[in-house]
Amino acid sequence: MKTTTLPAGVTDRMEQIQLLLLDVDGVLTDGRLGRTAGGEEIKFFSVSDGLGIRMAQNAGLQVGFLTGRKSKEVESRARELGVEIVVQGSRDKARDLETILAENSLDVSRVAFMGDDLPDLPVLQQVGFSAAPANAAEEVLERVDYVTERKGGEGAVREVVDLLLKAAGKWDEVLSQFL
Repeated sequence: MKTTTLPAGVTDRMEQIQLLLLDVDGVLTDGRLGRTAGGEEIKFFSVSDGLGIRMAQNAGLQVGFLTGRKSKEVESRARELGVEIVVQGSRDKARDLETILAENSLDVSRVAFMGDDLPDLPVLQQVGFSAAPANAAEEVLERVDYVTERKGGEGAVREVVDLLLKAAGKWDEVLSQFL
């Protein structure tokens, strides 16, 4: 893993994160949509990202999905990973963030969000820590705290989880579960 240099103050904000919110298409997936012969939508999720989500949860970090599209695959993936905060079909991610904050008694400074495209900007600009995969829209890349080396759907979420766990001083504890 590369040595990460973050802007001043960002690591301090990362230590306070309690909820990692993730966009789905372009973050948890590579952004492509496929269809079976029967018309069912197909999405591909990274196993590495799934492990990262589990590691975050085991370390006490909540994880949620906030996405503009609706699909059975997202419901299924959330259920499989034990992700309880799931907002699909969002037309106003900033408003939906406010609802999530209220329902979970969280301050926006305690939230990290990873997004990849223009509809994510209102949330990315509010949260305590913002990240984007390497292949995000240029306007997003210019406005986030951290840009991953990996692309969406290819382990970018895992990269952010590792950073958050290290910033919170929980990495050794998580690592020890595998040794």
